[in-house]
Amino acid sequence: MAQIKVRLGLANPAALPAFEPHSEEVTVIIETPKGSRNKYAFDEEARIFDLKQVLPAGMAFPYDFGFVPSTLGGDGDPLDVLVLMDEPAFVGCRLQCRVIGVIEGEQIDKKRHVRNDRIIAIERENHSFASVKRIDDLGKVFCKELAEFFINYHRMIGKEFRVIKVRGPGSGRRLITKAQHLAKKGAA
Repeated sequence: MAQIKVRLGLANPAALPAFEPHSEEVTVIIETPKGSRNKYAFDEEARIFDLKQVLPAGMAFPYDFGFVPSTLGGDGDPLDVLVLMDEPAFVGCRLQCRVIGVIEGEQIDKKRHVRNDRIIAIERENHSFASVKRIDDLGKVFCKELAEFFINYHRMIGKEFRVIKVRGPGSGRRLITKAQHLAKKGAA
């Protein structure tokens, strides 16, 4: 009788396509839900979501945070996405989202500078942000608060984060396409 090799953990959401076929919507896998102090990350090898850290009291993720599958960002991980929607999703949830922009950023760890951009997207079934088409539609204060969250989050883990520029949806989609090509090169 043939031996059956059993794989532990989940199917690999990191292998899903980045874009829906015939659509500009991007696929996002949620790692950390809105309002959570727990920071989770998908471990592709073990195919599970690991608890990476707990934020201090009073600090929580302002929106759902996840990644675009089949991409590779400048930090060596799949591209990060902050998803705006009506209610928090859950760890491992797959969402279809419309890209409204990107916060281009640089992470500084000692003397090493690494790009660590954050795509900003809106889940397609939401109501609260349905009229938002571009990150600029959210206003300067909103964008500044998002940037401040990432600056404070990185400071807490002993790194520095610097916002380079906030750009619109076209730049966000181009970044995802570029990150798809990097992931394909890395897999080859």
